[in-house]
Amino acid sequence: MEKKIRFCLVYRDMWQSSGKYQPRVDQLKEIAPVIVKMGCFARVETNGGAFEQVNLLYGENPNKAVREWTKPLREAGIQTQMLERGLNGLRMYPVPSDVRRLMFKVKKAQGVDVVRSFCGLNDYRNLELSIKYANEFGLISQAALSITYSPVHTIEHYMEIVDKYVEYGAKEIGLKDMAGIGRPAMLGKLTRCIKEKYPHLVVQYHGHTGPGLSMASVLEVCRNGADIIDVAMEPLSWGMVHPDVISVQAMLREAGFDVPDINMSAYMEARTLTQKFIDDFLGYFIEPKNKICTSLLLGCGLPGGMMGSMMADLKGLKDAINLSLRNAGKPELSEDELLVKLFNEVQYVWPRVGTPGLVTPFSQYVKNIALMNILAEAQGKPRYSNMDKNMWDMILGRCGRLPGPLAPEIVELAKSKGYEFFDGVPQDNYPDELPKYREMMKERGWDCGEDDEELFELAMHERQYIDYKEGRAKKNFIEALAKAKLKAEGAGEEKLPDEIKKTAIERVLAKEPDAKTVVAPVSGQVIWELSVDEKSMAKPIGTSVKEGDTVCFVAAYYGNEEVHALYGGKIIEVVAQQGDKVQKGDVIAFVK
Repeated sequence: MEKKIRFCLVYRDMWQSSGKYQPRVDQLKEIAPVIVKMGCFARVETNGGAFEQVNLLYGENPNKAVREWTKPLREAGIQTQMLERGLNGLRMYPVPSDVRRLMFKVKKAQGVDVVRSFCGLNDYRNLELSIKYANEFGLISQAALSITYSPVHTIEHYMEIVDKYVEYGAKEIGLKDMAGIGRPAMLGKLTRCIKEKYPHLVVQYHGHTGPGLSMASVLEVCRNGADIIDVAMEPLSWGMVHPDVISVQAMLREAGFDVPDINMSAYMEARTLTQKFIDDFLGYFIEPKNKICTSLLLGCGLPGGMMGSMMADLKGLKDAINLSLRNAGKPELSEDELLVKLFNEVQYVWPRVGTPGLVTPFSQYVKNIALMNILAEAQGKPRYSNMDKNMWDMILGRCGRLPGPLAPEIVELAKSKGYEFFDGVPQDNYPDELPKYREMMKERGWDCGEDDEELFELAMHERQYIDYKEGRAKKNFIEALAKAKLKAEGAGEEKLPDEIKKTAIERVLAKEPDAKTVVAPVSGQVIWELSVDEKSMAKPIGTSVKEGDTVCFVAAYYGNEEVHALYGGKIIEVVAQQGDKVQKGDVIAFVK
């Protein structure tokens, strides 16, 4: 009998890999019935990852989006799938266990069937609660292996992790080849080992196409027993995303597998709708290079899903790096030269900081270390001069055990700063917080929502949720879109609507006449979450500050200049975003 292969459309990840935003709920509702008509998908990845945060950035309710997006798919018998980051839940830093548990309760109520949980460090302790909570609320728990290619990421290493996932009660195993650098032969052998030892487990393969190995990997895992393959569709397939369902189907059918038919009329309709969403506004935020495969990724191992944010960071720091080089009498770097330099630096840094799986958030941490090293070099400073708390938490073990050893110079640097290494259970570092957030909801007069879903959003994405509730997010998005359209047209900001042209000072003082401004002390580039001399990092909106607290940093040609709060109070609006150019005296934030 032919082996049956099912397909999962990773519609959410298609957009996350291609740009900053993704379709709004009205657009998702429009395309859902067309996806159903295609008739070839057993599953659709609908949410998780950055989905909720993106909705909040629009100024829209992510809970409404999940419920309305999953409903037509489930009614048609298609399973809905979400992605979560284990200890980090749906954000970039650790989540208390009571908030993690609430997430599974909420997502089950909102119509999610399958939860793919992963840890970039492959520390199985970080997924123990994910598997437990998924089973508690009747979800299908898929425990994922973060696939990469290094001397420490062997089949034996991965099988030890699978054994623990099975012990915890996982129902499925995901092979999350987030950068597409897993070698096809190794992936095939790993799949066979899993299926031979645990034939009852469903194995699902997820591989990005960036470096060009994914089609060979799909064939190898299917030949060795994989059950479900993640696929994309035009106009967002290939590049830094995933292989197209048409190509995967053709390859597997010719190889003798039982694969579903594709309703091509519906495919073309879905393709047209997706392009309409791009033309509407999403295309203004898509990085063109994300449509291109590059073998350079085989060296640095960075995942396709972070290429959009990485290119934005690269552009944001390019001027600051070149300013330092120019002042040192050195040649400036083009964007392509800087990209290659960054890839090389990632390749250098990665094994020295413990070889974490390069997936969110650890891919961002390693990339940030590399980018800050390039800036430090341009400024004549040593490597690792600018590492923030998140980077150090990874290195010190507070996020979990690193797969590989740390380089001696990293260990010595940590000791010189008086840091202590941690080998306990990472979750123990983060006490429960839901009572605090319930009190915040009560104080602000906000309803906790159906199944406590609004409470969950505040607890998971505090800053973004407050921005959404208080109207800042919608205003910021409208302004960002207007500026992006003008840029695409080659027009200047003088053509912006009057409301957007109003200065931040005018907008804030109209609402908060007694607000005080925090200003940049020098001209340069705004860098968020960059620690200098172990002082406090960037403060989010709504947090209390006292006089002298560090709010953010400006990278000037002669170093990193701190921006201090001039007044005690609460930050009510942040004006200059990461990567923005500021002049001395520009407003960075408002304090009331």
